[in-house]
Amino acid sequence: MKKIILVLITITLVMSCSSEADNSEKNLDLIEKYVSAVESIDFDAMDLYLDEKYLGLGPSYGDTINKQQAITNWKNNVEHLYKKIHYDKSRNAALKITTGDNQGDWVSNWAELKIDYKGNKGSAIIWANSIYQIENNKIIKSYTFYNEADVLEQLGYIFFNPIEL
Repeated sequence: MKKIILVLITITLVMSCSSEADNSEKNLDLIEKYVSAVESIDFDAMDLYLDEKYLGLGPSYGDTINKQQAITNWKNNVEHLYKKIHYDKSRNAALKITTGDNQGDWVSNWAELKIDYKGNKGSAIIWANSIYQIENNKIIKSYTFYNEADVLEQLGYIFFNPIEL
């Protein structure tokens, strides 16, 4: 009887580990597809991968958008601002948060992005980190971090303190 119980416990543990690994692989695949949709400027795919209750935060504190705003924002940027976006050195890591406010499945994407701008504005290379929360094979939340001032400097903007003028 003890052997049967040990076998059942072992099978349960193996299956739960296997299930988490399967989720991690599916989640990594989802983010790879979403990154590809961004690179290829495929709005239909973006719409497919973002959940209806999606919430995007960043890069600045207070920057928050929902799914429809995110897609509209991408369309506007592509129409007026971006000529091309290329993810280079893109890496993903999946993890599961089991405690606190942000419990669930997450994938973090670190990348070096090259953005070519329209209208002879040039290009910028940035380091970006986006962290995606995933439920039911959809992205429900993301946090994006990059240095906006660095992008503006690369495009020729000059910063000054108006108090010192």
